[in-house]
Amino acid sequence: MTTADEQTITLDSARAGTGPATWGQRAIWGVVTRLGDDAPRYNLPTDLPLTPPRPVPDVLADLTELFRLHDSLHTRLLPDDEVELRQVVDGSGRLPVTVRESTPAEAPAVGAALLRELAGRSFDTAREWPLRVGLVVSEGAVHRLILAAAHTGMDYWGLGRLLRDLAAIRSGESAESLRAARPAVQPLEAAGIQASPLGRRRDEAARRYWLDQLAAGPRRIFRTPAAPELADDPDRLFPNALLRSPALAVAVERVAAELEVSDAALLLGAAAHQLALLSGSSEVLFQVVVGNRFQPATAASVSTVAQEALFRLTDADRDFGDAVRRARSVALTAFRHAAYDKWALDREVARLVEKGEAADHSHWWNDTRDPAAGPFDTVERPRAALSELIGRTTLSWPTDFPARTNVSLAVDVLTSPGALDLAMTADPAVLSRADMERFLRGVERLIVAEAIALGDQ
Repeated sequence: MTTADEQTITLDSARAGTGPATWGQRAIWGVVTRLGDDAPRYNLPTDLPLTPPRPVPDVLADLTELFRLHDSLHTRLLPDDEVELRQVVDGSGRLPVTVRESTPAEAPAVGAALLRELAGRSFDTAREWPLRVGLVVSEGAVHRLILAAAHTGMDYWGLGRLLRDLAAIRSGESAESLRAARPAVQPLEAAGIQASPLGRRRDEAARRYWLDQLAAGPRRIFRTPAAPELADDPDRLFPNALLRSPALAVAVERVAAELEVSDAALLLGAAAHQLALLSGSSEVLFQVVVGNRFQPATAASVSTVAQEALFRLTDADRDFGDAVRRARSVALTAFRHAAYDKWALDREVARLVEKGEAADHSHWWNDTRDPAAGPFDTVERPRAALSELIGRTTLSWPTDFPARTNVSLAVDVLTSPGALDLAMTADPAVLSRADMERFLRGVERLIVAEAIALGDQ
């Protein structure tokens, strides 16, 4: 049996201010706001075992230092009107911390339940800071730290940065020492840069690139949708599939090295090639989520910086190796145009769509893996031959989602212990479950077969 309690994180005399929201904040706020009751799906949940367990006051002190380091953790987002969004950085305030008493043996189950509780509710971005905290405690020591973050406060890369900074603070670093060692762009600073003449030129160039690519691309990628009669059904559910592949975790490293590309480029190129083969369109587009952390100051930021790049690959159905190599250069160009005012871009794209002059851009790719391995990562490289590992692949169907606007398919690349995961959601009007399985297993087969051909048996 567990009992409940509550503690508080108190913030005093931290940095404060108000100003326009950043492009990243505006983009994700718009998405989450439109989701309504489905918004908690975008929350970022984390369940951290603390080994050895730490006294409650020490954990609260660590978290307070983390709040002092990153302004995004004590920032609220308020709509000014229909076309504006402002960020308010609070210099002081109190964050309630939920505590669950538990025996050490029960701590994992209690932590999992607390995580569902904290992450299962929408955030009120106008009144609430974008982080909820829970502690699973036994005899005054914290065995599990539970964090539920709003996507409007950070993206996946920001969450990785937060966890690494928290580990540094646990090791004795302070907000001041970390700030001196790794200066981070804070959201108000980023908004100022974006409003500058340089920022406006970058925004205009990015939106021009998007419109040019949309004008040039194919109007439809899937020539024969699976069940077009479902397209007008607003209550249809989008199946979610999860391919868990130990073989892929090994093969991507080997094949990427051989083709002289990153493993991220390899996976994107393989997905584009497989999409072309499955759809019958030699030219494909993905909206690719880009971390936008190419500079040290943005890499050190805990905020929502990620946005989408428009990736368009021609002749994607030809040679696999050629598709991967070209995907790398095409992606680099697209990534240079992945920071922009999304609300302005959406208005321009809507006009193209209305005139029938926009390419099909309903396919999404999100490689969520953090290139900077953090202290809480638990991924281990499988130690077996590919011919054995390929037999360990599993395909499951965890859930179904409400219908999503402008989504034919969306794929997330994830890591799990000893495997690489591909999670895919698709519109049943466009792809059947059999099509989804063919896509996922096709991406795996392309890369694993290439690795085996290179001599990795």
